Amino acid sequence: MSDIFTTPKINAERIKRYLAEGKRLDGRSAEQFRDIEIEIGNVSKNAEGSARVKIGKTEVIAGIKLVPGEPYPDSLDKGNLMVTLEMLPMSSPRIELGPPKIDSIEMGRVIDRCIRESKFIELEKLCIIEGEKVWTVFIDIYTINDDGNMFDAAGIAAIAAIKNAKMPKLDEENKIVYGESTGKPMPTTKDVPISLTAYKIGDEIIFDPLKEEEDITEARVTIGMREGIISSMQKGDSAGLSVDEMNKIFKLMKTKSKEIALKIEKAVK
Repeated sequence: MSDIFTTPKINAERIKRYLAEGKRLDGRSAEQFRDIEIEIGNVSKNAEGSARVKIGKTEVIAGIKLVPGEPYPDSLDKGNLMVTLEMLPMSSPRIELGPPKIDSIEMGRVIDRCIRESKFIELEKLCIIEGEKVWTVFIDIYTINDDGNMFDAAGIAAIAAIKNAKMPKLDEENKIVYGESTGKPMPTTKDVPISLTAYKIGDEIIFDPLKEEEDITEARVTIGMREGIISSMQKGDSAGLSVDEMNKIFKLMKTKSKEIALKIEKAVK
């Protein structure tokens, strides 16, 4: 990556100095998120469910499509799940046109794992004819503006879109009746999973970094959690995290995930 797209050394030192004093560039505390806005339903007219999420200036949209198809050989009585994330060039000057880069692939897989391992979507209820036809859930996520913490914004958008999704109508031959919906929500558990990321800069642990803070991160860990129970985890960057740091992260995430889950529930109602 070109040096023009990284935080200058003088700014990096200032960020670290501020954090050591318990401050951040925008005045937040280490654990404080920027304002989170969640809009559902009006983002896409053609998707079964959709959501737009803003965390500060970071913005993403997510859409859900449900399509009948063949089940996977190892789950003949369950629906399929596919998550893709595309980082659009308009969201950052760092992103170029072309095949998905490692960042977008990793984010998509992290979100997929959070949803899949939490058992949030009740895939067994998406079976149409066992061994022959099941619903495939496509979750497509697109970045609109990247000002840091895209991991969390994308994860929240995916969950909000799922909560908004309604099942399409099938005809007598189990083919989609386009333009019609059953009005029934996609089968999910009551409690939503939340995927959050903690970042380490120097000796400090922060949440929801600005892009300048994200650039100088030494370690990050993304954890998927539902009802306070961890269902997925992904470590990134080269530095390690101590047992004490991980315990601190677990405790903070348990509180933060509940707060964000309530925001999603409020947006859906």
